[in-house]
Amino acid sequence: MSDVSEILIRRRSIRKFADEKISSEETELILRAALLSPTSKNSRSWEFVVIEDKEMLEKLSKCKPNSASFLTGVALAVIVLGNPILSDVWIEDASIASTSMLLQAEDLNIGACWIQVRERNYSETITSADYINDLLNIPAPLEPLCILAFGRKEKPRTPHDIDDLPWEKVHIGSYRS
Repeated sequence: MSDVSEILIRRRSIRKFADEKISSEETELILRAALLSPTSKNSRSWEFVVIEDKEMLEKLSKCKPNSASFLTGVALAVIVLGNPILSDVWIEDASIASTSMLLQAEDLNIGACWIQVRERNYSETITSADYINDLLNIPAPLEPLCILAFGRKEKPRTPHDIDDLPWEKVHIGSYRS
């Protein structure tokens, strides 16, 4: 197991993947990270749809023109859903679960990338969320927040440089301009 600081330094968004599967054990660890995530009032307002089928990944890649096209090359996609009836902070709950999955993937040396769905459009008249709901038969009131793409990294990316952290964004005691 890795040190959390090391994982945060190494983790980068990956959009190019090798043509290699993720094991069922690795998939389970990624999903376990989501299910262990905290939620407001323990509401567990999130749900997850796991997709490995290449035909369905191809269809999902069209949910956002251009920016989701790389889904055709992933081994696994997880659609992260939230239930606004269960929690008024479902977005935060689902975001925490998503981050947990991204960090778990990096710990396993699996590449990953967040694809924003909420408040994005498939076309001028259809939202990305509506497209996904129709495609995957997702019932109301569940709402897609994002799709997480997972796969073996085609090539490693340079880790973050901690000497370049924007410390000017940190304010101690009160906001300083």
